[in-house]
Amino acid sequence: MACADGGWPHEGWPEPEDPYVERVLRVTPPYRELGEVREERAADVVVLWCEEPTTAFPVLLGAMGAVSAPVIVVSPRRDTETVVEVFRGGGGYLVEGDYCTCMLSSAVMAATVGHTYLSPAACAALREGVQRVSGGGAGGGSGSLAGAAMERLRGLLSPRERQIMELLSTGLGAQEIGLRLRLSEKTVRNNLSNIYAKLDARGSTDAVLRWLGATPAVRM
Repeated sequence: MACADGGWPHEGWPEPEDPYVERVLRVTPPYRELGEVREERAADVVVLWCEEPTTAFPVLLGAMGAVSAPVIVVSPRRDTETVVEVFRGGGGYLVEGDYCTCMLSSAVMAATVGHTYLSPAACAALREGVQRVSGGGAGGGSGSLAGAAMERLRGLLSPRERQIMELLSTGLGAQEIGLRLRLSEKTVRNNLSNIYAKLDARGSTDAVLRWLGATPAVRM
């Protein structure tokens, strides 16, 4: 877990009986320890708590070097530009006060299997940002063309796949989607694999951007 001394708001996390998080290694800026951790102690997921993700997130990524662990950003910032920048960089995003520690543990678990987790406020910011990029709500021809292109893209998916993508874009992981739709987690993951292929997406981040109407220019 990467944060400045005294910055982490959940001193009791993870609890001893947490089913998802076994061990936490705390590092402080500039996070050089992450690039020096021996393989047997390598991080599965990095949780970054920071006030200003637009500056702290790039510093963290630089310090990680060859470490390929997924990153979840936790921050009080909820503006669209910040959330979109982190999401495009491949990071999950939890807005402070918009999640509980159970959700944090779920986000960590989801990150280990390639899901980019967002809290509800972060999802709303991402949707707003993607609509801006795609020209939605502009009232002009470009907005209409973008909307038509998005509908054609969504038309590639089956009704079940569209249900799954709608839930994925709200920040839910495969297990949670399965519970909502009464499907096994394996079935959801099989559907996601098919969805990624149909949308020409490289993973959940790319798929969500396309599902929400992002243009190819904002692909990771």
